[in-house]
Amino acid sequence: MAGRSVPYLLVVPVAAVIGAILGYPMYSLVRLSLQKYDLFALIAHHGTYVGLHNFGSVLHDSIFWHTLLRTVVFTAANVGLTMVLGTLIALLLVRISTWVRLLVTAGLVLVWAMPPVVAVQVWSWMTNSENGVLNYLLAQLHLGNFFQHDWYATPFWQLTMVTTLIVWEALPFVAITLYAALSQVPHELVEAAEIDGARSWRVFKDVTMPVITPVLLILTSLSILWDFGVFTQPFLLIGAGHIVPGNYLMGIYVYEKGYAETNFGLGAAISLLMLVIVAAMSVVYVRRMLRVGEVE
Repeated sequence: MAGRSVPYLLVVPVAAVIGAILGYPMYSLVRLSLQKYDLFALIAHHGTYVGLHNFGSVLHDSIFWHTLLRTVVFTAANVGLTMVLGTLIALLLVRISTWVRLLVTAGLVLVWAMPPVVAVQVWSWMTNSENGVLNYLLAQLHLGNFFQHDWYATPFWQLTMVTTLIVWEALPFVAITLYAALSQVPHELVEAAEIDGARSWRVFKDVTMPVITPVLLILTSLSILWDFGVFTQPFLLIGAGHIVPGNYLMGIYVYEKGYAETNFGLGAAISLLMLVIVAAMSVVYVRRMLRVGEVE
């Protein structure tokens, strides 16, 4: 019995530190979500208690539900593309020569090291309708008439450009982490499967995949957390003056309701709902990680 309690005792210090760091901010957020806290309340440092009114207002707002659906689809697209492309790049790193691997890894690290604001500025210049590199290259390749083509003309293409930027920024972390995981795959098992005539996809499915599954689950969970609440890239790339309800994501929705409209209590309520939604979206992957740990 005492042996079973040891793992929980080892976790207690970490849990205590996390609770101390996050406990008061979470308490303040919950308290704020139960108040009418506008600009005047901010000046007076005192809000008016309204109970669950803020949550009711959010749940009865059609823009919230449209934004939630759009954000779920956006997150699924980002996470799916990031994991698939990151896995392919990691598999490529395993097969190429050492010098080429060093060059590719250095390029990935440089992308990873670029601050989001700088990345947005570079991406905005590349996709500019007046002198953007993307339009120039597509025109030179004779893929169509892209003279002064506006990639941000519709909400769909605005979010597509944001998705491309986010996936580009996320690939280095996923690819390098999966490459490290692939190094743990027993080489003799791969050789044995290849000698037995197994095709590459079969070797990956039956030999490689079981080894890297825990890492894939962790990366997927982290990607969901990051992409669901993304704010910097869409806000700066689309531009504050061009953001309309048709291209809202949850991070933008919180900003518009909480800060732009100076309704901080409503913004706190939306933030708590986002926390619950992200936790619900991640619980599947957490349960699978626990099952993998139990099997091991």
